[in-house]
Amino acid sequence: MTDIDPSAEQVAHLDYESHKQHKKPLIPMPSLAWQIVIGLVAGIIVGWLFSGQAWITTWIAPLGDLFIRLIKMIVVPIVISTLIVGVAGTGDIKALGRLGGKTLLYFELITTFAILVGLVFANVLKPGVGIELSGLTKTDISSYVASEHTVAHHSFVDTFVHVIPTNIFDALAKGDMLAIIFFSVMFGLGLASLGEKGKPLVSLFGQAAESMFWVTRMIMHIAPLGVFGLMAVAVSKFGLTALIPLVKLVGVVYLAMFTFIFVVFGSIARWVGVRLFDIIRLLREELILAYSTASSETVLPRLIEKMQGFGVPKHIVAFVIPTGYSFNLDGSTLYQSIAAIFLAQLYGIDLSIGQQVTLVFVLMLTSKGIAGVPGVSFVVLLATLGSVGIPAEGLAFIAGIDRIMDMARTVVNVVGNALASIVISRWEGQFCETQTPDMTV
Repeated sequence: MTDIDPSAEQVAHLDYESHKQHKKPLIPMPSLAWQIVIGLVAGIIVGWLFSGQAWITTWIAPLGDLFIRLIKMIVVPIVISTLIVGVAGTGDIKALGRLGGKTLLYFELITTFAILVGLVFANVLKPGVGIELSGLTKTDISSYVASEHTVAHHSFVDTFVHVIPTNIFDALAKGDMLAIIFFSVMFGLGLASLGEKGKPLVSLFGQAAESMFWVTRMIMHIAPLGVFGLMAVAVSKFGLTALIPLVKLVGVVYLAMFTFIFVVFGSIARWVGVRLFDIIRLLREELILAYSTASSETVLPRLIEKMQGFGVPKHIVAFVIPTGYSFNLDGSTLYQSIAAIFLAQLYGIDLSIGQQVTLVFVLMLTSKGIAGVPGVSFVVLLATLGSVGIPAEGLAFIAGIDRIMDMARTVVNVVGNALASIVISRWEGQFCETQTPDMTV
């Protein structure tokens, strides 16, 4: 019998397979979702135990800042590359116009409904009745006031005028998402007009998008540390005691958010032929991350990637979700209506039906297209309350617990934008339902 001398490559392959079979971790690694939860709980405990300690800001805060900066680094490249590839693949300006019209119509309807739901909850449950102003702690809100003037003079027409950038590099530097989307759409149409000559550049942007998604997956490995840092700093800064006098407000906000997700979003999901729980299960890691960081931006890259995997065409998901970050903030508008009525009740102001209708229209206008403003919900409320005679300084009483409510409204915003991409793709007749992918890191 002749001995067969295996090649070095075969030996290496056999050794690797043997290594895979025999090397088993002593302690199984929890999923990313559980790692983020652990980071969240650990951050709350550390922030509570060391409340007000300067070293939290010095040594722990950079963990959260590092993670947020890494996410911000990749958001714009992903939006640009995916949108250009999607639009270039479609190449039909009439189809894109129809897509944009349907998207904005849906956004306006659902955000208006969110405002109305918030008004119903606030009027029925009355979270501001029976609370003594003297028992509340005021928080400095001067950092929000600087942006109030901009929002107060902000109109729906201004939003559309400023969609067109005068300098794309300035828009990129500022992260002006609407201007970036407009430029990317026009660039994609330009590439489509070149036909075969434009395909190499389309391919280049496609490879850039795939590269950025890989970078996203790498960044997600440090998400638990980022969540830990953000939560530790937030709890250390404001403490949990500020929550006690306003627990009824927090309870009403959370109840309204849960109702909106499972009743309103659940009904819409059923109407378009998908199960809401499939979407939630698909986005479980992103929802925990969004809740922990109180930032929709941290999950934008993964949200685009996962909704594509769920069956939403590339050009639709690349347009709808980034646009939704400015026009489809369902959780934010729901919270703003509750907070406005809460402050009216706190000051003993009885708002008439006409005043509440005015509040709805003002919130419809001021809440659009300003997602890039820090503390957007607070800034919108500052610019809105005066229109119905509610003292804007009352926001100082709830600023200390705003982070707790911000976490809930961020989850609603994320679910709302994910669902919106399915609704629009189904409306366009382009939704390709697939098996729900398990896209874990």
